[in-house]
Amino acid sequence: MASYALGMLTVAYGFNFIDRQILVIIQGPIKLEMGLSDTQLGLLSGFAFALVYITAGIPIAYWADRGNRRNIIALAITVWSGMTALSGLAQNYTQLLLARIGVGIGEAGGSPPAHAMLSDYYPPERRATALAIYSAGLHAGIFVGFVLGGLISEYFGWRAAFMVVGLPGVLFAIIFYFTVREPERGRWETADVANYQPSLGETLRLLARFRSFWYIALGAGFTAFAGYGNGNFTPLFLERSHGISGLQLGFLLAIGGGGGGLIGTLIGGRLSDWLGARDQRWYLWVPAIAGCLALPIGLPYLLLEDTRLVVPLLVVVTILINTYLGPCLATCHGLVPPAMRALTSAILFFILNLVGLGMGPLTAGLLSDYFTPIYGDDGLRYAMLIVSGISAIGILMFFLAARNLPRDMAIRDSIGNGMQN
Repeated sequence: MASYALGMLTVAYGFNFIDRQILVIIQGPIKLEMGLSDTQLGLLSGFAFALVYITAGIPIAYWADRGNRRNIIALAITVWSGMTALSGLAQNYTQLLLARIGVGIGEAGGSPPAHAMLSDYYPPERRATALAIYSAGLHAGIFVGFVLGGLISEYFGWRAAFMVVGLPGVLFAIIFYFTVREPERGRWETADVANYQPSLGETLRLLARFRSFWYIALGAGFTAFAGYGNGNFTPLFLERSHGISGLQLGFLLAIGGGGGGLIGTLIGGRLSDWLGARDQRWYLWVPAIAGCLALPIGLPYLLLEDTRLVVPLLVVVTILINTYLGPCLATCHGLVPPAMRALTSAILFFILNLVGLGMGPLTAGLLSDYFTPIYGDDGLRYAMLIVSGISAIGILMFFLAARNLPRDMAIRDSIGNGMQN
């Protein structure tokens, strides 16, 4: 049952990112038809979506820590899939923006309840791997979204692409509702810890004591800043600087972006569980070291003119910067009682998406609009270089989180012992 639930939740996350990222691969024809600027594209694919996503995420997660998480996820899939299909009917920028806001509201109900379910399905020593497999659905969704988006947009237009990827999600939501079982909450904890029902204030006060949690959230946020900021503009970068477009672009990004991200996420989770058995700080050292390796590789990827070298470097960078999500989620869930896990994920994602999805694409778009009159098509290249440099803050945050983790684990253990006495 655990494996089936993991598979279904992973497919749901795949639908989540197909619907979220389909805009990225078809933004070229949308920009052309509606006469949009790069800043408007950054708002559409990043800030506006993220603002709704993170605002709705916390109350939905609080509900999930008390309600039936399976039902919440099924409802969320229906909403985001339906709003994706409606995006294909948009006649102007405002209508498309409103439809994307609807997608954000639906997707806010996806991941935090799923994270909490998986932490009840899998024991702590297997949790990072399970959460990494789930998170790999993100990259499978990117893979499918780029392929389908490029293919359908090429032959039938960008409106058809939204409808084709959105409508199947509604059918999947029905299958998910009738076949996935809600797990026992807190099955790996003692009865006192499992039955603890904290208020929102108690959850926030407990998280405030864990310095490592806030460093993890900022580390994930600034890693995602480059991931979303540069990732959302990679199609336009490859078009403008390397002359790649159409189906070739879709397949290239599916393999390089989706495939590379899938590999990186799975490696990050499995490697962290293996090394973390010796020292739990490895859950944070793994993404920190991967970030140290990715940063210098990202510079030639953005500066070289030879496309034959750029594409392999893109794949390597994508693998490295996607190792963080499973270890970060597993570490945060290990710090809190079961009835706090969905809300803890939501707060983590609030910061991650505010900094990463909200500010990354918007910053890249603003910088691109500033540099383009000066450098022409290379303006986007230099904007992405600056975004890559800012992401170095995330590496520092992961190292600081690892330094504070032993202290926070001691606080967690003292709180758990107090509940049992």
